[in-house]
Amino acid sequence: MTSPIPAQDSRIAAAERTKIIADLTDAHATTLESLLAVLRSQSTSDQAARQTATDLAAAAMVALRAVSDRDRSLTEEPVARAFERLRADLRPLVRFGDLDVQFIEPPVNGRALPGEVAHEARAIVRGAVLALVEQKGVGKVRVQWDCDGSNLLIRIRDDGPGDLNPEVPSVRQLASRVVALSGDLQVHATAGWGSEMAVSLPLDPPTASVVTEASWGLSPREREVLVLVASGARNKSIAAELLISENTVKFHVANLLRKVGASTRAELASLAR
Repeated sequence: MTSPIPAQDSRIAAAERTKIIADLTDAHATTLESLLAVLRSQSTSDQAARQTATDLAAAAMVALRAVSDRDRSLTEEPVARAFERLRADLRPLVRFGDLDVQFIEPPVNGRALPGEVAHEARAIVRGAVLALVEQKGVGKVRVQWDCDGSNLLIRIRDDGPGDLNPEVPSVRQLASRVVALSGDLQVHATAGWGSEMAVSLPLDPPTASVVTEASWGLSPREREVLVLVASGARNKSIAAELLISENTVKFHVANLLRKVGASTRAELASLAR
């Protein structure tokens, strides 16, 4: 049976797209009329007409790109095409830098990605690559996408010193973006062998929880830990913020998972929002 929530979201997205197309049609009709008026004007010099026409066309192109980005966020995108756009995003690093970026493409027939997931996945990979190359000695990065039918699976690995950790500011920022999509980010590093980020992004919206915060029976300290977990903070940062030990944080997180009925930190963070 089809869930009424996704169906409702689909109708909202379709209505939004219809509005976007109507607004775009009106805007470009106005632009074309303005261009014709300028070019037909008998009181405007050729140079002034060309300049005005150029300005009008440039403004219209900016508006078109903005609308195109908004439209893509409301539609699904084939995973192979989304990955190709990622390659284009990273091309300047390959062409103008000393970085060797290897791309492991996803299955061509993989499940299409929701627009928001495709957009955020590219942004997350770009940020991850930049975080990796901030380390000294990184000359090669491998980017791999895959899909298990329910999640977009991303792995980014380097050949650097292997000292990356979740507390690096750039990694924490990435973790926050991943958590916002109810996803999960793990960092694995081996000294002398390199670092790897593993990201999992769900392709379906999380199921609405019928449990309310009031019924979880959380203590004041557990609520504080929950807020920090939802922000993407790791145990070490939570311990420093609350002036408690990491073992105490782990104890509170375990209790939160049990009380809320979540199986992962990402699910816990999603329910907390």
